[in-house]
Amino acid sequence: MVNAAMNLPLFFAIANHSLTVVSADGHYIKPIKATYITISPGETLDMLLHADQDPERTYYMAARAYQSGNIDFNNSTTIGILSYTSSCKAKTSSFSGYYPTLPFYNDTSAAFGFFTKIKCLFSGQVPVQISRRIITTVSINLRMCPQNSCEGPNGSRLAASMNNISFVTPSHVDILKAYYYHIKGVYGTRFPEFPPLIFNFTAENQPFFLETPRLATEVKVIEFGQVVELVIQGTSLVGGGLDHPMHLHGFSFYVVGVGFGNYNISEEDPSSRYNLYDPPYKNTMTVPRNGWIAIRFVADNPGVWFMHCHLDRHQTWGMNVVFIVKNGREPNQQILPPPDDLPPCYE
Repeated sequence: MVNAAMNLPLFFAIANHSLTVVSADGHYIKPIKATYITISPGETLDMLLHADQDPERTYYMAARAYQSGNIDFNNSTTIGILSYTSSCKAKTSSFSGYYPTLPFYNDTSAAFGFFTKIKCLFSGQVPVQISRRIITTVSINLRMCPQNSCEGPNGSRLAASMNNISFVTPSHVDILKAYYYHIKGVYGTRFPEFPPLIFNFTAENQPFFLETPRLATEVKVIEFGQVVELVIQGTSLVGGGLDHPMHLHGFSFYVVGVGFGNYNISEEDPSSRYNLYDPPYKNTMTVPRNGWIAIRFVADNPGVWFMHCHLDRHQTWGMNVVFIVKNGREPNQQILPPPDDLPPCYE
């Protein structure tokens, strides 16, 4: 199952049936028997359906949005029909079937209760020692408009950021081409290793000046082979905070920690609070509303890699960053040249 929705995680269930989840983002997990699942945009789950109910009845499949924030959303429930076949002939039905029980739309304990059950099937490969720790905030922001002419709060427009930088996509040359051909002036390399301002990230009332991000195209350069720990801290800026499913291109990562509230930035060695035995191995992980996640990955794939919120509106507003992983020493540790038939974009 793939959540191809644009802006909301979903609860999903099938009436009177249980599911066994066996894989998350393409990696095997310890099997989870569940009556419902939670899946965020960009996530994938492989599940086994236990078809052990009365074949003479029909059963509704249903999906409902999970929304933890204080904003309007479409709270309708989408449905499908599950029916059994006999002798290769589908049974007819009046659709007066059983309806599943789904968690309430803002049931955070149900949403993250499902995630806490996901454990990697094969342990022993989790990075225990790290080379560097990067801490970034993810925030919804406001951008001022000329003469307060926009339709957002106080005539502004909505924006989003990581470490208070709202990512600006280059308009003429993409970052990969600029990096490979050493084209200057396309991007900067000063994405902060640490939040530029330290404050109570999850407080209910935030000062207005914190809501305005800097617009820039900044990347983070990583040496080949470094073991990176990336901590992503949600904030309550603009709207009181939201969930953010963060997706990293080019890598899968271990989700070694997740929590609510403020991550303890001053703690020198937080690994005692982490799961370093069987954490889930994923490429998309949701930062809970006003919470944080800690992920670890080995930078062994040279190239230019995009990390972004998988809620489309947040991505287009600027909740993105680019990681450039430098070449290694061996021939198979070099970024590949562009193909001969690469389209001449922007030309």
